Amino acid sequence: MKFRATVAMLAGIAPQVFAAETPAYPTRPVRVIVSATPGGTVDLVARVLSPRLGEKFGQPFVVDNRAGAGGIVSAELLIKSTPDGHTLGCIFTSFTTNVALRKVPPYDPVRDVAPVTLVSWSPLVLVANTALGIESVRDLIALAKSRPLYYGSSGNGSGGHISVELFKSMTGVNATHVAYKGAAAATNDVIAGHVQFEIVGPVTVLALAKAGRLKLLAVTGAKRNASMPDVPTVDESGVPGFDVVNWFGIIAPAATSAALVRRLQREIAAALQIPDVRQKLAAEGAEIVASTPDEFGAFLRRDVEKWRKVVATARITTD
Repeated sequence: MKFRATVAMLAGIAPQVFAAETPAYPTRPVRVIVSATPGGTVDLVARVLSPRLGEKFGQPFVVDNRAGAGGIVSAELLIKSTPDGHTLGCIFTSFTTNVALRKVPPYDPVRDVAPVTLVSWSPLVLVANTALGIESVRDLIALAKSRPLYYGSSGNGSGGHISVELFKSMTGVNATHVAYKGAAAATNDVIAGHVQFEIVGPVTVLALAKAGRLKLLAVTGAKRNASMPDVPTVDESGVPGFDVVNWFGIIAPAATSAALVRRLQREIAAALQIPDVRQKLAAEGAEIVASTPDEFGAFLRRDVEKWRKVVATARITTD
């Protein structure tokens, strides 16, 4: 009898102890800092997920766009925030390339944050000027080995810039970089023939390729993209191992509790299974990932090292 009484007493107090150790969350609106201006894919990821998370947690998840310095402004703001789950960051590829590009990194992409989940990724595309008369990546490589070529990007150290430098290092071709103030300007000069090719986000160029103003040669991911199933990858077009994606993820300040990080990851993963959410992300060519926090942390470390090697080989400087 005494044993049963003790068990009953412990059962009665256990919920109270658990509640004391895991305080209610959230107790106020959650701020989701986005490392870009409104309108881009990373902004879309935040705005698609935030209402779903708000419904689940009973508090609004409010998107706060903080663009600047390629995402450094938003990253530093997130890192300095109170680690109680009421401030999250929605980040993309620049979060790791910022570190790879600078002699003095602005932050540590793993130590200074708590990775929550890699939400999704989408490939870039390799496009060329139509007057070149080429039909494939192999044709581009052969042409680049026969005469000087120029390629455009949205700026020094941009995703397009370092992606082509990776392409050059893996193929042995030579091409001169021309930096523009934005992807649209670079694409316009590919069309005009002032530069011969570029690697760029598909949203920027797919309509132009369909209209015959650009030649779409390949997607840059490891496998074909569901939104462009007939377009080959760079890998299968003669450059084995080439794999470049734009990725999008959620992070929290470094000292955020592991239990809360796991809970956020579970709810985000569940939200990513909602048909409407999947449809909106798929429209941007995105593939759902929904990794665990540990998987995302390992991914961040690999991505930094990948781009550090490219930056060192190409001697790219942005400091």
